Amino acid sequence: MARIAGIDLPKNKRGVIGLTYIYGIGRSRAQEILTASEIDHNKKVNEWNDDELSAVRTFINENLKVEGALRSEVQLNIKRLMDIGCQRGVRHRAGLPLRGQRTKNNSRTRKGKRKTVANKKKATK
Repeated sequence: MARIAGIDLPKNKRGVIGLTYIYGIGRSRAQEILTASEIDHNKKVNEWNDDELSAVRTFINENLKVEGALRSEVQLNIKRLMDIGCQRGVRHRAGLPLRGQRTKNNSRTRKGKRKTVANKKKATK
């Protein structure tokens, strides 16, 4: 069982793909890690021996900020934006998209479920 940074890596996947299960590691960084650890990129995670696994683990611990530390840093950055009251911080606070997207028709993911507002009934004479 390969366990790195508190995450169980999937056994039957290639090393490059398996490492992307860790928050903060994408495809390019995973390739960088395997190259530095001198592991074949096509080798599956369950084929790694203990030396290779420890080499990957030490590289990640020494050089990268992943999982909990990275998540907390991102949250602190968002909190800082909200505290200084900049445009991005205001959009975060309001739960709206930050990067210039239109909100009239789209952005349902960010805004949440539709809140329908009914028309006022016209008074009949």
